[in-house]
Amino acid sequence: MSKLSIVIPAFNEAKTIQWVLDRISECVPNFHEIVVVDDASADGTAEFVQQRASTDPRIRLFRHSRNAGKTSALRTAFAEVTGDIVVIQDADLEYDPADIPDLIAPIAENRGDVCLGSRFLVKRAGRILYYRHYLANKLLTFLNNVLTDLNCTDVETGYKAMRADIARRMVINSSGFGFEVEFVAKCKKAGYRFYEVPINYFGRTYEEGKKITFADGIAAIYFIFKYNLFVSSERSFRKM
Repeated sequence: MSKLSIVIPAFNEAKTIQWVLDRISECVPNFHEIVVVDDASADGTAEFVQQRASTDPRIRLFRHSRNAGKTSALRTAFAEVTGDIVVIQDADLEYDPADIPDLIAPIAENRGDVCLGSRFLVKRAGRILYYRHYLANKLLTFLNNVLTDLNCTDVETGYKAMRADIARRMVINSSGFGFEVEFVAKCKKAGYRFYEVPINYFGRTYEEGKKITFADGIAAIYFIFKYNLFVSSERSFRKM
């Protein structure tokens, strides 16, 4: 049976991370570990996780001394995972851990190496929010598909599963939210098998803590061209 490592980058998510940890325990109780990277939160996020870790040794906390962004938190987490399959789980309420079994199934069954959770394939529930974000995601996904020759429906999804060796070996160069397109481009160049499954999605408003901005969308276009056209597969993964 594959050992599941769940990676949670967190920044000022004290209001929601308890729910996320509870849902993980409810939906995938046999997880191998949860690796939380607190990105210099100022609201007690790390202290809450530390308290939970004291009662469940499978929860591991790593802390950044200064805020460095989600991608930096993922870089830290990937270096620490010890399982066979890695899932990226955001610390907010947007992605439901109930979808984790579907997300990891293609990898556990050796049908794929990477699985993306799509917010646009048919699923059960979703919160209706910003139309401009929807259009921007469609544009980014279209550009990505043209350059990768994939037919993804949601390249900007934050819900991903992968073989753990992919996480440990990947050289992550982007910052901010550029990781999403960097990840897909590098995995495609390396010849990894892609899978996509529908997920539930409950997007937050900016008032509730949503962090992605228009500038992140512009940066994503730059990263799509950079990692698909100018970065070789040899520079994308460490040899182990």
